[in-house]
Amino acid sequence: MNAHTPQRFALWAAHALLALSLALTAGCSSKPKQARYIAAAPGSNCFAKAVPSLGEGGLAWGNTLSIARQKSMNNCIRYAGRSGGTPNTCQVVMAKCKN
Repeated sequence: MNAHTPQRFALWAAHALLALSLALTAGCSSKPKQARYIAAAPGSNCFAKAVPSLGEGGLAWGNTLSIARQKSMNNCIRYAGRSGGTPNTCQVVMAKCKN
């Protein structure tokens, strides 16, 4: 009976690890996904891109160039803060409107 104890333990441990990994995977898969960037609203002709010196920048669309610039700055500050960057160094590097 003692000869089978290590094999039983290994089998039990393998089943426990499998059950734990399945439980963790099932718990994470039910969470809703968040969009990184907000999609352009219908009719938004202008876009702007703002980047910090360190971290993630922000891209935004708007009906006017000034709205797109402001949104991209807000996104840059938010994303730079989340990514460990420098939010106070955000600058708009590109801003254009479509025809």
